[in-house]
Amino acid sequence: MPDLSQIIKAYDVRGTVPDQLNADIARAIGTAFARVLVERGVTQRTIVLAHDMRESGPGLIEAYAEGARAEGFDVINVGLCSTDELYYASGILDLPGAMFTASHNPAKYNGIKHCYPGAKPVGQESGLARVQEIAQELLDSDAKTGELVGGYSEREMLADYAAHLRGLVDLSGIRPLKVVVDAGNGMGGHTVPAVLGDALLPALPLDIVPMYFELDGSFPNHEANPLEPKNIVDLQARVVAEGADLGVAFDGDADRCFIVDADGAPVSPSAITALIATRELAKYPGSTVIHNLITSKAVPEIVTENGGHPVRTRVGHSFIKAEMATTNAVFGGEHSAHYYFRDFWGADTGMLAAMHVLAALGGQDRPLSELGARFERYAASGEINSTVTDGKAKLAEVKDHFADRPQDELDGLTITFDDGAWVNLRPSNTEPLLRLNIEAPSAERVAALRDEVLAIVRG
Repeated sequence: MPDLSQIIKAYDVRGTVPDQLNADIARAIGTAFARVLVERGVTQRTIVLAHDMRESGPGLIEAYAEGARAEGFDVINVGLCSTDELYYASGILDLPGAMFTASHNPAKYNGIKHCYPGAKPVGQESGLARVQEIAQELLDSDAKTGELVGGYSEREMLADYAAHLRGLVDLSGIRPLKVVVDAGNGMGGHTVPAVLGDALLPALPLDIVPMYFELDGSFPNHEANPLEPKNIVDLQARVVAEGADLGVAFDGDADRCFIVDADGAPVSPSAITALIATRELAKYPGSTVIHNLITSKAVPEIVTENGGHPVRTRVGHSFIKAEMATTNAVFGGEHSAHYYFRDFWGADTGMLAAMHVLAALGGQDRPLSELGARFERYAASGEINSTVTDGKAKLAEVKDHFADRPQDELDGLTITFDDGAWVNLRPSNTEPLLRLNIEAPSAERVAALRDEVLAIVRG
């Protein structure tokens, strides 16, 4: 019997097809989610479904829909979507949803991201553990699917999604910009022509240079994970060759975006978080802005300088979204290039973040390297992963080594220093890894702290 604990993670489902995730498992999860919706008092009896460009998506959706329909739920299939387009559908229709995607994972994977009506997150503590329990019981008992009493329909949402985003950020009056976009053969190739191009709406003052817009879940050009430096090499070279103003890379399901400037230099997601925060605070003065604990400390500094209230959280979208709801935050950013907007039901959207960057750059005459300089204040290590056999023991060793320094354990172990440097070491949710992030006033200080910590972790 399949073991769903291997594929149901902290806030999504993700596994290899067909050995870990197949039609039978998708059907059981569809049944389970429908039952959880009833248990939690959700009155809507319709679920909106979507999938990315992976070949396994349509078949998994069909099976999932059977499970939900057998529980009396109607299903609306909105077809090919980016994850944030599914969040749009959930938000605007006020319906629970399920997005079939494995984001940036390799081609053999697929997965499911669930949300409650209004794009509200579903994580382990908010229903996903119960989904796992019910689905596992169904699979273990080899229960058969009952009559499909719920209805099925299909609906196109791309044009409405594009119009909604354009209504949130007006790009019509900016100076002309040449923008290279690397979709990585992912869903950005589907949404960029609709939102930033003239496929469905009037043209904007943007000259879009497309890279890898062909939808292909085998990712023939590079992995659709722009946070990995090797995956933006093509984009960096093309931006320089084209004399473009900037480059934008999307991950596989296009809920994250990564920015490079006209010189091909990456712009830190922390800097993008700070830039967008200033724009949102100008629109909604005095608001709260969420940042996770591995985001640069420049973010809370800049939020405070602009009259906002920074709130620090754990890493992970379910934690960010929960804090967004609790604090009514206007915006949230993570160093993984996830960006969350109150104007978008508190959900993350790479496209809206990219539009804010375009609006900021196109609203003045300086290049992005100059515009963004005020948001880049410290040196950072980037995330350094170490495979360990006993992560708890290694964390304890590091804790003891720095016992004389201020520490907190909001997410893993964070250590702070008198010169403003900080170290965060936290375990992976899914792999036997410890993830190390460091920030300091200088690259030399970062290197020294890195070597000191890794000598313990890898020693």
